[in-house]
Amino acid sequence: MAEVVLFHHAQGLTPGVVSFADALRAAGHKVHTPDLYEGATFADLDAGVGHAQRIGFDTVLARGVAAVHDLPEDVVYAGISLGVLPAQHLAQTRPGARAAVLLHGTFPPGEFGDWPAGLPLQIHTMADDDWGDIDVARDLVATVDGAELFVYPGSAHLFTDDSLPAHDAAASALVRERVLDLLGRVG
Repeated sequence: MAEVVLFHHAQGLTPGVVSFADALRAAGHKVHTPDLYEGATFADLDAGVGHAQRIGFDTVLARGVAAVHDLPEDVVYAGISLGVLPAQHLAQTRPGARAAVLLHGTFPPGEFGDWPAGLPLQIHTMADDDWGDIDVARDLVATVDGAELFVYPGSAHLFTDDSLPAHDAAASALVRERVLDLLGRVG
């Protein structure tokens, strides 16, 4: 089984992020859910983004890097929206990563250097999500051999978080199924 580090989105370590992690745990994977906000959660996305801006994206990234300091190098890095920042950064810069799973966002090719050869990548986003960076995701996938981009119908941003109004049960179930398939392949 795989060991996964799942970084939360801008609204914080919500019950829905924990629920997503619990679904992976139920399949036998070890999942860490670092709290990049030190306990703060936000009722809406704008408030959460505002908090990230106040503490600084460099702080979010530094907290993500610190959270994995004592973990093995051979983990799967997963991030949900804002959590993609530390997940993608670590997958590309910390040796030994097993895979990267980017939910609801991504950074451009080259943002953190070259993509490590052979590192599996999955990206999940909705087709009309203004925050989902679908064009950036397509650009990144085009540069990574074997990368998988899954695009779901709709415009919801944090559709995998079952504690938020944006939750889409059918799409979220498909995301979990596809992520579990990847974890089975790399674990």
